[in-house]
Amino acid sequence: MATTPPLLTLKIDVDTFHGTRIGVANLVRMLRAHGANATFLFSLGPDHTGRALRRALRPGFCSKVARTSVVEHYGLKTLMYGVLLPGPDIGRRCAAQLRAVRDAGFECGIHTWDHVRWQDNVAARGADWTREMMRKAARRHVDVFGMATRTHGAAGWQMNAAAFAEHDAAGYRYASDGRVPLDERGALIDPTSGPHRVLAGGHLIDCVQLPTTLPTLDELLGRAVDGRTITADNVAAHLLSLTAGAPRDHVYTLHAELEGQKLAPVFEQLLLGWRAQGYRFGAMADYYDKVRHAPLPTSPLGWGELPGRSGRVIMQGGAP
Repeated sequence: MATTPPLLTLKIDVDTFHGTRIGVANLVRMLRAHGANATFLFSLGPDHTGRALRRALRPGFCSKVARTSVVEHYGLKTLMYGVLLPGPDIGRRCAAQLRAVRDAGFECGIHTWDHVRWQDNVAARGADWTREMMRKAARRHVDVFGMATRTHGAAGWQMNAAAFAEHDAAGYRYASDGRVPLDERGALIDPTSGPHRVLAGGHLIDCVQLPTTLPTLDELLGRAVDGRTITADNVAAHLLSLTAGAPRDHVYTLHAELEGQKLAPVFEQLLLGWRAQGYRFGAMADYYDKVRHAPLPTSPLGWGELPGRSGRVIMQGGAP
């Protein structure tokens, strides 16, 4: 009996105005050239990227900025939005670009309203603030696309109990808001990690979670792994080494600001390599359709840390 090829779900986070205008179109062209499906998750409100510089006192943040050449990838103008320059309204000014992604046949969903504001605040905010932010994004999605979305992927993998509850209130069937534990190489610590449901605020959330199971490029670049420094020249080979061998489904998060721009050659290598390993590429909807009728484990809302990333993120099996 023939076996179904493992699924490599491509989840594309679009954080900035520049990434929406430039990186998204580049990724659409690459994906179509390779016959690869994917989900694009959009930031739909103001781009306040410059305010992220307030994270400078967070342990590990400055070293990450130095390792990943933030200015090179995001551009100096983007790093001034919300500080020295007004933040452009992404959903309003880039509506045509967003609809073009849908018209090209790709799934579109919500990343956030204001990326920096969500990422830096939601963990400590209450239900009213959380719902207001999420419903702003939901209304803008309807304004742009003429319909509600089925899915969500949290900015910075930051959530709270009210945010998970809002998924069910909004009717989202699946989301990718969290991560799974990884070792220093970026390999899975628990091979059973994957699709699950979250127990948050004492309630089992119906919306299925499809967590990211692989490290991102910004978590790997510039780090010493296995006695060598990970660079743009060898990062694809390193990632491919994590998916070789025993096949299983994976979710890979990429960014329009990285793989859609200067690191596009790396993404090209990954697409070719994963295809050679026998993976088929899918959107989050494809992964949900594959697991929706399977018995899924429950994971309490938890937090954890990842090699190469500063601060805590929502993590399957993490600490309360």
